[in-house]
Formats: sequence, C-alpha cells, structure tokens
Amino acid sequence: MSSIIQPPMKPAPATAAITPVTRGGLAEVATPATGDLGASTPGDMAAAQPMPHGAALKIGMLLPLGGFDQTAQIAKGMKQAAEMALFEGERQNIQLIVKDDKGTADGAKAAAEEAIKEGAEIVLGPLFSRAVPGAAVPVKAANVPMLTFSNDRQIAMAGIYALGYSPEQDAQAVVGYASRQGKKRFAALLPDDGYGQVIGAAFREAVAKAGGTVVIAETYPAGANAMIGPSRRIVEAVRSGEGAGQPIEALFVPGGQDVLPQLGPLLAYAGFDPKKVQLLGSGAWEFANIGNSDMFVGGWYPGPDPQGWRAFTGRFAKVFGTPPPRMASVAYDAVMLAASLAGEPAGQRFGVANLTRPMGFAGVDGTIRLQANGVAERELAILEVQKSGAIVREPGAAGGVVAKAPDAAASPRVN
Repeated sequence: MSSIIQPPMKPAPATAAITPVTRGGLAEVATPATGDLGASTPGDMAAAQPMPHGAALKIGMLLPLGGFDQTAQIAKGMKQAAEMALFEGERQNIQLIVKDDKGTADGAKAAAEEAIKEGAEIVLGPLFSRAVPGAAVPVKAANVPMLTFSNDRQIAMAGIYALGYSPEQDAQAVVGYASRQGKKRFAALLPDDGYGQVIGAAFREAVAKAGGTVVIAETYPAGANAMIGPSRRIVEAVRSGEGAGQPIEALFVPGGQDVLPQLGPLLAYAGFDPKKVQLLGSGAWEFANIGNSDMFVGGWYPGPDPQGWRAFTGRFAKVFGTPPPRMASVAYDAVMLAASLAGEPAGQRFGVANLTRPMGFAGVDGTIRLQANGVAERELAILEVQKSGAIVREPGAAGGVVAKAPDAAASPRVN
C-alpha cells in the first residue's frame, strides 16, 4: 500500500510583499538564509526562497497502515495529520509518499527502499522501534535522514532521529519538578516489562541527580492479581517510613491507561493515601478518564503544554470528523519540519546543520530540538490530574529541564 499526496495549487499572491503568518503547525526558528535567530513560519520561507518550478520536494512516510486494529487506526490518524500539514502549509511543490511498512523491520526496509527510489529526500517514520533497523539500511545507504516516530532512544543515532517523547525525558521532568517542590524520598511502582526497565533506570538516575533517595522500587507483571503484592509492599514501606520519622514523600507510577484503572483500586485497598504521598506519573497518564479515579486526582505528570494540542485537535476534527490519535501531532510536526526546510538547496536542506539548529522547530506540542546523536529534546510541562482534565502546574521547557519553578498560578486545561 502506498500513496502520493500533494497540496492543490494556490493562486499567486496579488503582491510580492511577504506577510508573516502564524500557524498552529511547526515553523523553523532560525532563518535558513542568514542563520539569524527569530521566528519564521513555513509560509515566510516559502515566499523568501521559492523552489524552482517543477522541482517538487518528496517526503517519504512509513506507517503500519494495513489491517483494522488499533495500530492501523493510529497510523491512519497520523497519515491524515500529515495530509493536513501539507494542505495547511504555504508550499505547493511538496509530495508526500506514504508507504505501508507493515510494522516490521522487513516491511520498513522495503517501504523505505521504495520511497527513496521514488525520490524521497527525507523519510518520516517508522512508528515502531522494531521496524527502524530495517528502514535504517536503505536510508543510511542513500544518505537520507530519517525522523522516526519512536520514543526509543536506543534507535537514535546520527541521521536517524527519535521524535517521540522518551521515557528518560518523562522521568527527568517529573522528578525534577517534585524535587523542586521539596520531595527527596521516593518510591516507585513499575511495570515489569521493557518500558518499566527503561523508565525505572531513568527514574533512579533522575532521583540521584536531584540529590534524593529511592527508598523502594517494586515491579509488577501484567494482571490485577499480580499487582496486589507489589502494591501492598509499597504501602508497607510508606507506613514504615512514617513510623521511623523518614516518610516517603512521592510515589512514581508510570503506567498508562491499560494498568492505572487496575492499580488505583489496589493501592486504595492497601491503604495508600495520595494526600500524604505525592503521586507522580509519566506521559502515559495522558488519557481522558484518568480523573475518574480519586487515587490519581492531584497526581503530577509530564506532558506537552495542552494549548497547542487543543487547537490542533479542533482543526483535525473539523477536517476529518473525528478527534485525532495522540501521535497525530508528531506526524503533523514532522511534515511541517520537513516543509520548513524546503527552501534550502537540494542536497543541503536536510543536512545535519539544518536539522540540528540550536533554536529548533516550533511544533504543535512545543519546540523540538534535534540533537546530532538522534535524540529529540521536547518541551515538557508539568500537569496535575483533576476530576475533569488537568491543570498546568509548570510550563514546558526543552528536555524537561526548568531553571525556575513558578508554583503559583495554574492554568486550566480541558481534555
């Protein structure tokens, strides 16, 4: 399965004057012609450096589009977001070459080869880290950069970027914020899987960096019955710390929508009191009904500032009639990033110097800064779960690092 998408031709402007346009999409911050710092939109650069007539920029996109399962639906939403970016942007000479990578390394390899043969100068995707090694073979051979949608830093390297929100940045952001609020003694309740191992290690590193202590860390396998023992042991450690005058001040629970509805009642039954011990989460807490559980109301978790997402969601729903999957903004931003560099000369536009400009690119979810090692630094706000939606406790900063913690006014957020 493949498709080629190109925006319709727009009428030529009546005047040669350039009118800056601010969009909800992703715009490069450094002007490519001069390197001067300052906001510039894809529209600005399109007008300032027009591409030669007929010299279309071709962007490859690899997604697991086959089938009718949840993964295919997410991929469909990401493809729609990419189309929306193409049509909202100011450039006309851009083609999006979409290929089904089947969610596998072999499928991604074949899809990337096809996209490159058809002229793709940059490849967006795959979605899954397991598919990245396959796609990496042809893109590296062709010296074509690849912006994957994965959040796995282990696949990141020179020329291959991981655009997703990494567990490492999640842990750094939420632990750093908790530490600035005076929390020094931590506990963790982690899933016993690959994600749990990665974010657990990042959590321990973040606590050590903040000068804190991990008093206890428990892991749980999937299944409600398997969560009972670890939950009880966490509560016992909390009580023991209280009795010894060394209370645990924060509990890190980085599970998502698949486990939190089970963990909440188990922690409550074991006697955990979230009013005494601050609950901390990861970006996986970003789902609509988390506030239905009293256990997690008041918990803190990292995520993009919601203002851009709200605007994007409204535009997406108006165009396609349904709300977007959460990963849709990553696909939208990736296309806008590529489009914002289209005015550069072919062969140079997607070089390391352009992709890793220090000021980065402004996206739906905040500024993205690509590093030479393939890691994407993201702006992460700290959010607090409410019964309905969440509030922003601290605005975002790149990499989850904030120099100052304004804990005063919290702005409302609607899911």
